[in-house]
Amino acid sequence: MSPVTNKTRAHAPAAAELDPEERMSRDELEALQLSRLQQTVRRAYENVPLYTRKFDAVGMHPDDIRELSDLEKLPFTTKDDLRETYPFGMFAVPRSEVTRIHASSGTTGLPTVVGYTQGDLDRWANLVARSLRAAGIRPGQMVHNAYGYGLFTGGLGAHAGIERLGCTVVPMSGGNTLKQVQLIRDFEPDAIMCTPTYLLTIIDALRASGIDPRDSSITVGVLGAEPWTNEMRTTIEESFGIDALDIYGLSEVMGPGVGSECIESKDGPHIWEDEFRPEIVDALGHAVPDGRQGELVFTTLTKEALPIIRYRTHDISTLLPGTARPNMRRIMKITGRNDDMIILRGVNLFPTQIEEIALTIDGLSPHFVLELTKQGRMDCMTVRIEPTPGLSAAEGERASAALVRDIKTRIGSSVTVELAAPGSLERSGGKLKRVYDNR
Repeated sequence: MSPVTNKTRAHAPAAAELDPEERMSRDELEALQLSRLQQTVRRAYENVPLYTRKFDAVGMHPDDIRELSDLEKLPFTTKDDLRETYPFGMFAVPRSEVTRIHASSGTTGLPTVVGYTQGDLDRWANLVARSLRAAGIRPGQMVHNAYGYGLFTGGLGAHAGIERLGCTVVPMSGGNTLKQVQLIRDFEPDAIMCTPTYLLTIIDALRASGIDPRDSSITVGVLGAEPWTNEMRTTIEESFGIDALDIYGLSEVMGPGVGSECIESKDGPHIWEDEFRPEIVDALGHAVPDGRQGELVFTTLTKEALPIIRYRTHDISTLLPGTARPNMRRIMKITGRNDDMIILRGVNLFPTQIEEIALTIDGLSPHFVLELTKQGRMDCMTVRIEPTPGLSAAEGERASAALVRDIKTRIGSSVTVELAAPGSLERSGGKLKRVYDNR
């Protein structure tokens, strides 16, 4: 659904504005992929001891990569591989040639460390700029960047792409929401980049300051770094009067800008396949045809400092034909990760499924958390969700009952729903924690 607004709408780039790779035929693109894949596999084999061992263990040599399908014969790379080689063991260049280092938070163990040569940073900036242009942003516009700066790739990755496109960047970073509101009001940016849940926080703060978000200057939101649904898109677009587009990325592969939605279609991120070769694999690690759901796997095609071969992302998606960029395949919006999946009395579910259902029920807001507990031997889940402001007690009871019913009908799990006071649940300062497992 398009936002209802009197703002000037963003528009798709003309063909002449696209990069040459975006205009290639599929055959030309796959020929480029094969050439780059062969170079990347050789770089990894010759310069990264872990890959030398892995390839030798399965009897594969770089010379054995003669067609794109040969990629499936190579072993996977996992987050554990990056932790095993911590901190710099996956680098394929001397540390002195690494211009920048990023890393994950490391909250569940050693952080995963990624490095970039200057060439890597230049290509990354180009891809983020391509993503912003695909979202309808144009040179000369102002972009408010509320992704976190620091070791997280979001802030600096977005920053470089904004500048590369020829836009003015407001390097706000995450948090300090009242300051965000002030700068949006005073600077009048054209676009914003942040996580979708943090944009909900900004929307609430604008309203609390007496500002209708639809009256702001912002026309486009480029949102990523966490799964979000099309129902969330509708809520954001209608609340803010903007076009909300999904940008996809992950640190181990590059950062934001691995793929992005296009303003003319908004039907899932197109993967920039001149730089990355995507696959979908099933639970056993077997590659599946396009159109089948499974785990998303990436191989980098041009990375110098940290070439990654068949990296298992844990993101659940489906590869589909391109639309706005016909030569580049797209992925369905990421709505979950197989390592974030909740198993509740034998039923598998993702937090985004709850979001998808809740946002179709009148009277319920997008602000919720899931609390997992045990009663005896039984796993139980409580959905604590805020109602929309002004909802009566009777309307709240009906909305809660509808959520219980629809979760049971559509997912197959029985849950308890508790209405929380409006504004009482924690708001996102960047990435939002949805699940609290107290079992």
